[in-house]
Amino acid sequence: MADKQVKAEQLDASEIVEKAKGFWVAYSKKIIIIGSAVIILLGSYLGYKYLVTIPNEKKANDLIFPAEKLFGLMAASSSYNKDTVNLVLNGDKAAGITGLLKIASSLGSTMSGNRAQYMIGACYLQLKQFDKAISHLKDFDGNDATQIQSKCYVLLGHAYAEQKKTEEALEYYKKAGTISDLDEGMASEALYMAGRYAEALGKTKDAIDLFQNLKDKYPASQRVSSGDVDKYLGSLGVTK
Repeated sequence: MADKQVKAEQLDASEIVEKAKGFWVAYSKKIIIIGSAVIILLGSYLGYKYLVTIPNEKKANDLIFPAEKLFGLMAASSSYNKDTVNLVLNGDKAAGITGLLKIASSLGSTMSGNRAQYMIGACYLQLKQFDKAISHLKDFDGNDATQIQSKCYVLLGHAYAEQKKTEEALEYYKKAGTISDLDEGMASEALYMAGRYAEALGKTKDAIDLFQNLKDKYPASQRVSSGDVDKYLGSLGVTK
């Protein structure tokens, strides 16, 4: 009885081996191809990351530093001298400054290249080249950094407003006030700006909604506590 059981188990084992062999014969080519593809993809990813992405990030970060520092000084002082703006955009080899346009063009996929798009847009806005400003600001991705993305939307609003494209301008002012909830100061100021712009356009309902939203969400903000929001709501026919 025991011998029969052993033989049966051996037979089962043999059948399993034969089936496995059959499976391998039938699918070995596909398995090898798929396995090779996975290895190639993984190798390509790791190679690209360590041989291209990381070196490019470092290169872009080193290159952008002088122009970004100069841009920061301009922004801090709100003094956008035309010559300095052009220097930031186009660079100066003798001064050791690589222009943001070159960085965005050659290293646009890097984080520094992405930041360059925002600064280029802001510079073109100062030069009153609004189409170029809009193009570069739209290429910027805040990557969930709501504060800088909100600022980008404000700049887009300004650019469209300068072109008298009022619907687009109001849309971006509204966006600026609705994505930056984590920064009360910026969100409240953006909503206030959007409300003022809607009021200037005669869009009473939009203006009321924006001012009321500001008052409800940020009652401690300077625009609300100073009475400015109530003043504008009153002028639009809304009483306390």
